[in-house]
Amino acid sequence: MPLAGIGDIVAGAPAGVGAFNVIQLEHATAIVAGAEALGLPVVLQISENCVRYHGALAPIALASLAVARQAAVPVAVHLDHATDRSLVEEAVELGLGSVMFDASALPDEENVAVTAEVAAYCHARGVWVEAELGEVGGKDGVHAPGARTKPHEAVDYVARTGVDALAVAVGTSHAMTTKDAVLDLELIAELRAAVPVPLVLHGSSGVPDETLRAAVAHGMKKINIATHLNKAFTGAIRDYLAGDPKVVDSRKYVKAGREAVAREVGHLLSVLS
Repeated sequence: MPLAGIGDIVAGAPAGVGAFNVIQLEHATAIVAGAEALGLPVVLQISENCVRYHGALAPIALASLAVARQAAVPVAVHLDHATDRSLVEEAVELGLGSVMFDASALPDEENVAVTAEVAAYCHARGVWVEAELGEVGGKDGVHAPGARTKPHEAVDYVARTGVDALAVAVGTSHAMTTKDAVLDLELIAELRAAVPVPLVLHGSSGVPDETLRAAVAHGMKKINIATHLNKAFTGAIRDYLAGDPKVVDSRKYVKAGREAVAREVGHLLSVLS
């Protein structure tokens, strides 16, 4: 299937769109397998931290693009939480159809100015842009826990930057390993009514299933999940190694991790849809 554009996936989805972070190739193939099992589109996300882990963007990006093109469902490949403009430009050159440019650590006016420049660069090349105004909790101490996006500020930010989607702060926190985040559903509804572009929920690993459903019902569109899949992947590998401590063939225990991720992706997509 031809590579999908995230804008088309988001626009065509009647409910929420699952966007899952890739770390190794096994994550990409597992995420796609989970989506194929339900016949639903999905987004593969590559974060700046993932790029740092691999030492370069190209290897994991080109592998993810190859997985996406071989999929039986629409799959988009997205650069997530990029703070370096040169990384955005490289992603565009490699063929990624969308980026999340994160200038939220900058002063507000500087955030607006640099994000508008990145959006103009990307739009001239047919690339969809997500950005962030309100800070989402728990991102390496940069994002303040308890932050909330004000609707009037979100409207102004989107108008001045020209971005295609906005990540908003409504109660989630990155890297949560427990599902006890409390979302401000009333604020989500207010943001949805005011902001003319799709809303993105970051840090969704800590959100219970029923709250994810409610967040989508109140107006969230793109739902980012990373830590929850890493927990499933690592847990399955630990269990396999505990059951067979003499195993040396990494394909056996990594397969267990891949299958666990595929199951979780299928479950989460069913929740969002």
